[in-house]
Amino acid sequence: MTTGSGAAAGRTRPLLLLPPLWALMVGAGLLITGPAATWWPLSTEGGVNAWFARHRTGAATAVSEWLTLVASTESVIGVTVVCVLALVALPRVPRWREAVFLGGSVAAQSALFLLITLCVQRPRPVVSHLDPAPPTSSFPSGHVGASVALYGGLAALAVTRLRGPWRYVAAAALLVVPPAVAVSRLYRGMHHPSDVVGGLVNGACTLLVIGAALLASRGRPAPAPTVREGGRLPLPRPAEGAVADAPVARRVVVVRHPLACAEKVAHQVRDILVRHGCTDVRWTSTTAERPCGDLAAYTAAGRVDLVVVCGGDGTVRACADALAGSGTALAVVPCGTGNLLARNLGLPVRPAAALEEALRGDPVRIDVGRVSGDGLAPTRFTVMAGAGFDAVMVRDASPRLKTSLGWLAYVVSAVRHLGDPPMRLTIRLDTGDVRRRRARMVVVGNVGSLQGGVPLLPDARPDSGRLEVVLLDPRGGAGWLAVAAHLLRGMTRGRSGRPAVVSTSAGTPPAAGTTERLRARGALEYFSAARVDIRFAGPQAREVDGDCAVEGTRLVAEVEPGALLVQLPRSRHPALAPASAPDRSGPRPGPSPAPAPAAAPADDEHGDRHDGPAAPVRPGRATPAAPAPLGRTRDVL
Repeated sequence: MTTGSGAAAGRTRPLLLLPPLWALMVGAGLLITGPAATWWPLSTEGGVNAWFARHRTGAATAVSEWLTLVASTESVIGVTVVCVLALVALPRVPRWREAVFLGGSVAAQSALFLLITLCVQRPRPVVSHLDPAPPTSSFPSGHVGASVALYGGLAALAVTRLRGPWRYVAAAALLVVPPAVAVSRLYRGMHHPSDVVGGLVNGACTLLVIGAALLASRGRPAPAPTVREGGRLPLPRPAEGAVADAPVARRVVVVRHPLACAEKVAHQVRDILVRHGCTDVRWTSTTAERPCGDLAAYTAAGRVDLVVVCGGDGTVRACADALAGSGTALAVVPCGTGNLLARNLGLPVRPAAALEEALRGDPVRIDVGRVSGDGLAPTRFTVMAGAGFDAVMVRDASPRLKTSLGWLAYVVSAVRHLGDPPMRLTIRLDTGDVRRRRARMVVVGNVGSLQGGVPLLPDARPDSGRLEVVLLDPRGGAGWLAVAAHLLRGMTRGRSGRPAVVSTSAGTPPAAGTTERLRARGALEYFSAARVDIRFAGPQAREVDGDCAVEGTRLVAEVEPGALLVQLPRSRHPALAPASAPDRSGPRPGPSPAPAPAAAPADDEHGDRHDGPAAPVRPGRATPAAPAPLGRTRDVL
């Protein structure tokens, strides 16, 4: 059992890293000023300061004065106080943890700086100084360290606490300040190059330690009180505080991921269900062996009106796999690292708000994908499945970084694999010809946007009756830049701002050939199909909705149109008619569960022959057309 004091101790344990950080910085300073002073490149530091002194101009001096003012002690203290007060006073709920993180980072960096300078006592560079020399030592740079703690802390809060793609622009602008201050300190003759590097290290390490202590969610949350596994939730009478005109789901099963869904969120879910008149609520927790808890047992035992999933995309995927074709609606409470399905469906990212809006809406049918392969048992996915770069990024993401940084941990993991060699593969769309390709990554998606609204699959819609495919094959640094520019343009055009679920009553699904195209100078190639069969020359890492799968040489994905009912706010699907409530006394309207796959026919010499049945089509939709020939191919040589 985790006690309150134990949890507090776990949260503050990273602060024990501050004394070792001080010792390492003192050791580095004594080494730089002692035996290493004659080593290269430290022996050339005087020349760097002299070069800056010889190339001073009026305009550059004015800019350096402004940067010195931005990072001065008075400015740093003033901006920190204003930001801390704003975090406490402006939001509807005071952001105490964020306020303490920002103020604590600046204070801890300043304390370490003073203690380090007392021990190192390094003189200033032997050039003319444009600022009065303070009594502290030249190592490390206090201006640089303070700017990292303040503006780097604000950048971290912008990325992790704000919403929308512009948060990255704000974070990038803030992160430019510390290196600019570092150059200005060299220009003004106040520090050696190793001093500003020491300031950057001191500020960044302090920021990471304080962030790990105050922003990371630590410890395994205890089960929500009054919620007994498998038991009913004590409820008041529905009339007391019930939402007017809200649809009543008489029997509800709540599937809770015990690590992702904190105790506070579980309480909020309980209260919201009470207000909406839910009279019979059962709770079940997930485990590694039972990713959707006892959901299958509850649905098999009797009628279930609604399943509320409190977890990330992996938990949602497991529950969707169990509910597809059943006619039981699913409500998503986003509590995970990515929450891509919730984001693509236009749900709020805050768990309580997402459930509140969903319960006020209607059940809507969306597609799911069904994926299989060698060593990969057939399973459904709601977001994306893939192999290559995205799979190794998911596989190698640090669990500790995911706890402290959220989805940014995937970015750290991705950087490590930018230089991985491409895969050789063949791809078949529906019953078309086999195409040979090379790619760093292949992704098959039911929805198209990643975190921050990055439109990886801009034409993907969860009710289109088709799957979208993208092959990523950038050639060198220019290729990666072209990909980044293409995706950034998609973000600025606001594609991710459109509702993901669109009406199809006024039109038909896109023809197979309309989305097959090359983008980003050929680094991105897009396809659309109801069935995708991909085979790799060698075993590749694979992932399904952010969960790692065993390596293999094949990935087959098929769409199941309209197989899943999802509770969505009415504002997210204004033109889409809500699904009919299933008639439990007889056959249910809408699509029936996807039939079991037929026995695979004998493969041709490429092992890619597929003459099986066509993908199921939702009633009322036009039959997907056969894929048109590819306009431009890039066969592997």
